[in-house]
Amino acid sequence: MSRLIVQKYGGSSLADAERIRHVAGRIARDRRAGADLVVVVSAMGDTTDHLLDLAAAITDDPDPREMDLLLSTGEHISGTLVAMALHAQGVEAISLTGPQAGIRTDTSHGRARIATIEPARLRAEIDRGRVVIVAGFQGSTDSTFATGEVTTLGRGGSDTTAVALAARLKADACEIYTDVEGIFTADPRVVTDAQLIPVIGYEEMLELAHQGAQVMQTRAVELGWVNEVIIRVRSTFSDHPGTSIQEVSAVELRDKVRAMALDRKVAKVTLIGVPDRPGIARAIFGPMADQGLNVDMIVQNVGHDGSTDLSFTVDRTQLARAERLLELLSKDLGFAGIATDAAVAKISIVGEGIHNSPGYAAQMFGALADEGINISMISTSEIRITCIIAEDELDAAARAVHRTFRLQEPETPDA
Repeated sequence: MSRLIVQKYGGSSLADAERIRHVAGRIARDRRAGADLVVVVSAMGDTTDHLLDLAAAITDDPDPREMDLLLSTGEHISGTLVAMALHAQGVEAISLTGPQAGIRTDTSHGRARIATIEPARLRAEIDRGRVVIVAGFQGSTDSTFATGEVTTLGRGGSDTTAVALAARLKADACEIYTDVEGIFTADPRVVTDAQLIPVIGYEEMLELAHQGAQVMQTRAVELGWVNEVIIRVRSTFSDHPGTSIQEVSAVELRDKVRAMALDRKVAKVTLIGVPDRPGIARAIFGPMADQGLNVDMIVQNVGHDGSTDLSFTVDRTQLARAERLLELLSKDLGFAGIATDAAVAKISIVGEGIHNSPGYAAQMFGALADEGINISMISTSEIRITCIIAEDELDAAARAVHRTFRLQEPETPDA
């Protein structure tokens, strides 16, 4: 029986005709080596951003259903072009939309979640000897494609598509191809001596993804963890084995920081003079959740004279919406004012060993202090420490923290 491999190629790997032909060559090589292949594709290059800009030029309040239908076309284009490139290389292939591939979702346009995958069409095409190209990032709300509504899975949704297909088809491997060779100890564009991590646990990778690392989408990592799908992150442009994301045994856990994540897409909101009474937090964050506003770090100061200040972070793209809602809430809830700062960034260290040994927080804070960098917010979990700092100091902070935890040194088996 042939090995079944699910591969995913991101937008940078499919940016133009030359890169599409290169990707087709990689796929053809694996097919001729005897593997059955399901290939998930993202939209070419910046196609999704261009489509968003076009919609914004038409209206500032696009219908969610129409927006999903618009954005899904980017992956359709990639899929058909990859299939054509394979045909030109003598490889049998067929492109399918997400709904045609049997991907069914809930009804949340723009951020749908996969409900089930009906694999009959996929298995039939594989049995015909074809490479199956699936448009990522999308699905359908109904069990019947003809009557269902097209939905999209949110940014990075093609990763989720690939891991979900690998789990449903019980694939032998799930390979995520991108423009970097794997998961690094830091963003190599900022920290030039960042090191490739050969193997990383699901929990560590999930924290890195949540805190801003761009290589993997959080829901894809969660799906891999729940379904025990080993995910390999590799470069489209080399044969390096990359990074394997998988369950790591307690014996293998390293008592150290494994990597760091940087996030520039952050804004800080401070509510001033919030009445210090039971239920006030729910009255603020409940409506924000109802509006789809994702709140991250939250810090509440000690109350004095019946009021307190409350600070939290949101995605910078959601700041204007958050301000509008909070202005309305302030009239009902009686807090004194709203202060915002869109010039902040987030730096995080992650490692399974953090909770086993003291001193990591002090070392991180010391590294920032030595660079004259002020910390405005701090958040921790068992395996993570996160600081909010000024955005223009993020690169210097990253290099300092990376040096402090000696992340520039390659890992050894007994490290």
